[in-house]
Amino acid sequence: MNFINKLVLIIVAVFGLSAVSKAQTKGIELKSPNGGLKVSINISDKIYYSIFSGEDLLLENNHLQMNLRNEILGQNPKLTSSKKGQGNEIITPYVSLKFSTVKSNYNALTFNFKGNYAVEFRAFDDGIAYRFITRKKGSVEVMNEEFSVNFPGDYMLHLQQPGGFKTAYEELYSQVRSKDWKPENKMSTLPVLIDTKKKYKILISESDLTDYPCLFLKGTGNNGMSSAFPKVPLEFGDDGDRSLKILKEADYIAKTSGTRNFPWRYFVVTSNDKQLLENTMTLKLASPSVLKDPSWVKPGQASWEWWNDAAPYGPDVNFISGYNLATYKYYIDFAAKFGIPYIIMDEGWAKSTTDPYTPNPDVDVHELIRYGKEKNVGVVLWLTWLTVHKNMELFKTFQEWGVKGVKIDFMDRSDQWIVNYYEDVAKEAAKHKLFVDFHGAFKPAGLEYKYPNVISYEGVRGMEQMGGCYPDNSLYLPFMRNAVGPMDYTPGAMISMQPDAYRAERPNAASIGTRAYQLALFVVFESGIQMLADNPTLYYRNLDCTEFITSVPTTWDETKALEAKMGEVAVVAKRKKDKWFVGAITNGKEKERTVSLNFDFLEKGKTYTMTYFEDGINAGRQAMDYRKKTVQVKSGDKIDIKMVRNGGWAAVIM
Repeated sequence: MNFINKLVLIIVAVFGLSAVSKAQTKGIELKSPNGGLKVSINISDKIYYSIFSGEDLLLENNHLQMNLRNEILGQNPKLTSSKKGQGNEIITPYVSLKFSTVKSNYNALTFNFKGNYAVEFRAFDDGIAYRFITRKKGSVEVMNEEFSVNFPGDYMLHLQQPGGFKTAYEELYSQVRSKDWKPENKMSTLPVLIDTKKKYKILISESDLTDYPCLFLKGTGNNGMSSAFPKVPLEFGDDGDRSLKILKEADYIAKTSGTRNFPWRYFVVTSNDKQLLENTMTLKLASPSVLKDPSWVKPGQASWEWWNDAAPYGPDVNFISGYNLATYKYYIDFAAKFGIPYIIMDEGWAKSTTDPYTPNPDVDVHELIRYGKEKNVGVVLWLTWLTVHKNMELFKTFQEWGVKGVKIDFMDRSDQWIVNYYEDVAKEAAKHKLFVDFHGAFKPAGLEYKYPNVISYEGVRGMEQMGGCYPDNSLYLPFMRNAVGPMDYTPGAMISMQPDAYRAERPNAASIGTRAYQLALFVVFESGIQMLADNPTLYYRNLDCTEFITSVPTTWDETKALEAKMGEVAVVAKRKKDKWFVGAITNGKEKERTVSLNFDFLEKGKTYTMTYFEDGINAGRQAMDYRKKTVQVKSGDKIDIKMVRNGGWAAVIM
């Protein structure tokens, strides 16, 4: 480093940047608290930044810019001052998906520019983040925001690539070499996972998304990627009972307050895939809860009728099963027997999908709510987003009825209008003490912490896709989609098949993957509401599996990744009070996979009883084969577990 650069860094360290000219603001460094990560910022014709782990360059000469109607923030920027900061706080999320307390420790650097705007960078031990801040009068029209990333090597990108902005975020993951991703190729939703092909992986997503569209990414054709955003819709046309056609769009992506903080763009940097399974960056950058007392929000499991087509059968079913009063009472009885706090009533509970106030007379929602209350089981109602939009007063009505929550479906958009719709729903539902599960949804981006009554999102290729949902794709979920927030995948299949033998449809729905794999999903996957997707009849017939599933919490005090290889194997231990659960899942790459588990996470000096479910000797062909065993374990013990292709392993330790 030459003398001038050393002098600049000394001035920066002592006085900040208020006395430093534009020409001298090259190579300003912000390091993480432990010094392991750093972002190097260069302010010249644009605002450039590069991200390093130690001395390893990971992302090079990225730039950021925001194009407003009449000016471009970040083009020939004039730095007026800067401010250093630190954060060292303990966050206690009400819906604790990974940890009951999360440490948020970071170093910050805010650059203030002529034109009443700023850019704030934060460096955490596990990632780098930045956001725009504007202090302008009135409203502004954002024409575009440039999020431009350049790769110093030929990286492997793990993407979810829809055909356009209209998407439910349910596409299969694709793997694309960074040098091969061209502008004419399909763009990607967030999150994006970058494999540097060395020891590092980088997870990119966003947080504190409010009054602004979701960020998408597209290839540049020059070993890089850049942002894409849906524009603001101005006029709509009819498109059935659950959608609207966009007839006219604005030329801008957002019209918003001129004085605001914009969404965070973040990069989680990992040197071990285990770190992805423990990631909490969305939480650390989200707005705190605006609910003064969210204690009425009760996460938990739910029995769900859609996947199994409301078709219980057998000697105890002495009624015609289907979407009717007797069947739903049967689901309530099942939920009550196993301590499941909710049932979800999907499409069909109302006489019409467009009228949320007139129940289907065959179903009799009011009687079911009364009956459920008697059995300590709450009722959750499914709705199309369009019906909710046209009837926002329904939350008051549902509260009066005694409904506990709503499942809202088919948004399938990510523009500013629909992002604001999510927040309007969260706010109105909270007023009337209803929780929300968004389906046909984009990925979580912080609203679930601002409004803790938003307890899950779909936005995942889950089990409703039947044969289109399989472990080779689902093994990316803990490292990508679930790494950024709750995920309503709807596990719990009792008919399990290997992919080469898959033949199934409702009412005899089946999953790809072994029975032990299905049990493990309840531990590995995270959601504030975790559905039991299968038929109560099959749960009664598989009592040991059902007892295990219904003992698994939906919120956790501690999460510890034990083994991880992105896309291939994920093993996690999770604690709730003094009880530990372990879940392990693997894809179909290997005929059999052996993983060594170390129980050093247990308290020393105590002996624990571990009950576990493993793939049976024939599970590689007959996926329903499993074994249940009980052993004694203590801290420091090591055992080898074996999983067949598309297999799993699940345990409770107490």
